[in-house]
Amino acid sequence: MPRPAADPAKTAQTKLLRQQAGRWLKQARESAGLTQAELADRVGLRYYTFVSQVESGLGRLPIETQRAWAEALGQDPREFAQTLLRYYEPELYRLLFSDDAAQTAAQA
Repeated sequence: MPRPAADPAKTAQTKLLRQQAGRWLKQARESAGLTQAELADRVGLRYYTFVSQVESGLGRLPIETQRAWAEALGQDPREFAQTLLRYYEPELYRLLFSDDAAQTAAQA
């Protein structure tokens, strides 16, 4: 069965969100006072170039590595993963957290 053609608008949005995630990760790394090489070492990467790729939006963090990255950056792993989910899977993020946001707003 052939794959459906990619939606150019969705592809552009995905690229933009990955770039935004990369900027957020770069800011977190710099706030932690780490170089790309130091972060790569702390998360068990052989080469720092993967950090560079993620920060530029060319790659994304695999789920299984997110805890190590959060800890290396001094962040709460749950909040770190939730933030990445907002960038990497915005539809899933809205599905999981939109009710929480609505309830929080209603309680305020």
